[in-house]
Amino acid sequence: MSPNKLYIIGVFLLTLVSSCSKAKLDEINTDPTKLTENNYDPNSLLGQAQLKYSNLGYYQLLYQSTMMQLLSSTYYYYNNGDKYINVASFTDYQGRIFDEGYTDASYIREMQRLARLKDPVAYKNLIAIGDIMFVLILQRITDTYGDVPYTQAVKAMEGIKYPVYDRQEDIYTQMLNDLETATAQLDAEKPGPTADLFYKGDITKWKKFGYSLMLRIAMRLTKVDPAKARHWAEKAADKTFMGINDNAILLTDASSFNSQNGTSLALRTFSDYLEVRWSKTLIDQLKNTNDPRLSVIGEVPKDGLAKNADQNLNGNIDAAVQLGMPNGYDLQGGAADISHSPNYPGGTGSGSDFAPLGKYSRPRTSVYLKLGGPIFILSYAETEFLLAEAKARGWNINGTAKLHYANGLTGAIQSLTQLDPLAAVDANKITTFVNQNPLDESSTQNALAEINTQYWVATGTNFNFIEAWLNWKRSDYPKLFPINYKGNVTNGTIPRRMIYLSTEILNNPQHYKDAVARMAGGDVLTARVWWDK
Repeated sequence: MSPNKLYIIGVFLLTLVSSCSKAKLDEINTDPTKLTENNYDPNSLLGQAQLKYSNLGYYQLLYQSTMMQLLSSTYYYYNNGDKYINVASFTDYQGRIFDEGYTDASYIREMQRLARLKDPVAYKNLIAIGDIMFVLILQRITDTYGDVPYTQAVKAMEGIKYPVYDRQEDIYTQMLNDLETATAQLDAEKPGPTADLFYKGDITKWKKFGYSLMLRIAMRLTKVDPAKARHWAEKAADKTFMGINDNAILLTDASSFNSQNGTSLALRTFSDYLEVRWSKTLIDQLKNTNDPRLSVIGEVPKDGLAKNADQNLNGNIDAAVQLGMPNGYDLQGGAADISHSPNYPGGTGSGSDFAPLGKYSRPRTSVYLKLGGPIFILSYAETEFLLAEAKARGWNINGTAKLHYANGLTGAIQSLTQLDPLAAVDANKITTFVNQNPLDESSTQNALAEINTQYWVATGTNFNFIEAWLNWKRSDYPKLFPINYKGNVTNGTIPRRMIYLSTEILNNPQHYKDAVARMAGGDVLTARVWWDK
């Protein structure tokens, strides 16, 4: 990938803020720094923030997708996550969740400011949803970096130019309290938001979303404060998602460049399309359990380099031929060349038409690489797996751990149809798979291992790579085998956090230094956030 292409992609990702969906493009294409309550509908800022929050593209591909051994790549641009190497200036991507996240949060706070000025009663639900969105955005930021601004975040208009980095422990307390208050304020009898890209203004679904998010936040605390985790998990239980129709999904727009699916666009780049494959770790997991997802998520390209590169040619989706590519290899001809990996199957084609990765499974183009493809935010499967874990821990949760686990498996497979109808799995096959793979309750640890391994599969096959990483850090499952590639910066360990946005040392030096000083190891990939003990 050339520097010029990187620049074009960077411009693309920055311009995403100018649109949400075909129906809402004109409404939100307005400079938010020049808004008043009289000249702008605050609803549009909700859609703008939702699109930017969801549509991450390379910001989740270069690290989390391959760190979690869901995807694998031989291309050097992916060495950051696949092999834990800080390649050239690409480390800037580590700070993007910080940078982009606070931009998203600023849209939410501006939306709420305008709504309160215009009519706080009429916009009651929009304001409450804004608080839920703020928590959603800030959880991803703090879980990625650790201590970050929360109480003083995006308050430049109030004169706060150098926000304090709150301790993550305090952030979690505030997020849970804010979320409970906001969710309780939602009123189905009042108007819903009109530019809502998650639920089209359905307040009942937003209530379920609020409690499902509460459950996820609570379960992040299982290592560091299990009593608090239990309290909030029990409070959220019975109010979470009830089926896949509750899934929070954002639909992108293939016809508008500014609203296309950024992950799909990235993976359609020539080098990425040729050298990004499903990881051996994931494909082996599906094979070992006879998982029916194997026959719908992957495809083996047709023989030869030219056909590998042709995005209009469907590959072979037969489960029997799917083969995951091991992480940690390259195409440089040295000791780490993929041709030296154990059980290397060989390439396809010959001469100038040779495709060295031609026998490895790639994400199925027609399912995962649609420019108008959906983006998963939070799913029924995730909440059911978390409820299964809470029950397995002996907490006061209705239903059995085995039932919630079965619901999670079923929901995870069913949700693939929301990516594309081509990914539908026959209902009888789903039932058979679920019945043949009941939760192992012989010990709590066995149950936790199975539950969180399936959480990893569910989020990975939905391309929600950041959440797969965050829950792996929390649960320590599945047990992944780190890569020890020459020149890695983690001593051969999987990164536990991203480094802060590089400009913070200049823009907010004292509070940045205070936060780094509180972190064991400093601002590095191997340091751990507060709840990751």
